[in-house]
Formats: sequence, structure tokens, C-alpha cells
Amino acid sequence: MTAELGEPPTDVDIVTGFRRDPERFTDVYDRYFRDVYRYVAGRLDAQAAEDIAAETFCLAFRGRDGFDPQRGGLRPWLFGIATKLLAQHRRKEARRLRALARTGGDPSAADSHEDRVVTEVAAWRMRPQLAKALTALSPGERDVVLLVAVAELSYDEVADALGISQGTVGSRLSRARRKLHDVIKPEAFHG
Repeated sequence: MTAELGEPPTDVDIVTGFRRDPERFTDVYDRYFRDVYRYVAGRLDAQAAEDIAAETFCLAFRGRDGFDPQRGGLRPWLFGIATKLLAQHRRKEARRLRALARTGGDPSAADSHEDRVVTEVAAWRMRPQLAKALTALSPGERDVVLLVAVAELSYDEVADALGISQGTVGSRLSRARRKLHDVIKPEAFHG
């Protein structure tokens, strides 16, 4: 096994470990919680992100016996769970993006954790335009864009996470890019 050679354990090693001893599921949490949290925090407020990220791992723990490493890695599996949980919060997400597009953010919250995450994810100066552009996307397009841009998943991983084909990932991303280009003003990319 790779882990015995002093290298970090592979997903297969981790799965083997938690199948023998459920307490070893903490290895999954330790490896992937930060990535899942950052993805969710880029889409929701900090408290909801904390709740959804935690719920993602609770659901993953409960469904751990059904995880099949032959179908993909732990990371896309977890992002798929998180994305499904996010779908339950779509209305709240859409309201937040519309408010951000109207106001450009709350200047008094500039030092809040949520604002720092949104600032990082939403390309700093373009937040209002980007938020407005994201509301123009369908939920499926928004999921693909954010899984690629925020979670930095590959097309294969996005396909696994959402349970769609790689071709669908490509077509949704292509449509989303056209819509984003139409909404975001070209001068916003220049100082």
C-alpha cells in the first residue's frame, strides 16, 4: 500500500481503512473538509457553509459503505453530496447573489470571514457584475461553473460529482461562459 511507503494514503487506502474501522473516516474529513467548506462558502454565507460542509460529511459517513472507488474518487463524491445539499438552498443563494449584484457588498463587513471568502472567489473588483452574471445562469450551469472555478474540479470530477456526462459538463460550461461574457462588461477586466 502506498501509505506504508511514507507517502500520503490514496483514496483507496482511506476507503480500506474506514471500511475496517469506521473511526478512520476522520481521514476523509481531515483531507477534504477544507476544500468542501471553501466551495460551499463561495456560494453561501459562512454559517450556512459550515452547516452544509458538516452535513456533507455526516451524509458521506452514513453512506460510506455505498462508496465505490471504481466509480471515482472521494473528492468528487463529496462535492456531489455538497452540491445536492446546496440545491436545497438555491433560493437563498439566488437572493444573496441578487442583493450582492445590487449593492456591491456591505462595506461595513469588509473584514468578515464571509466577505473575505466572497472577495477571493468573486474576483475582487468584479463582485457585483459576477454575482449578477451568476444569477443569469441556470442552476446546472452555475453548479458546473462553481465546481470548476471554486472547487477546481476537473471535467471528469464534475461529471462524477453531478452524475452527468463529461459532454454535458462541457456544454453547460460553454453556455455559461457565453452568458457570463454577455453580462460581464469587458472593461471590468482592465484596471
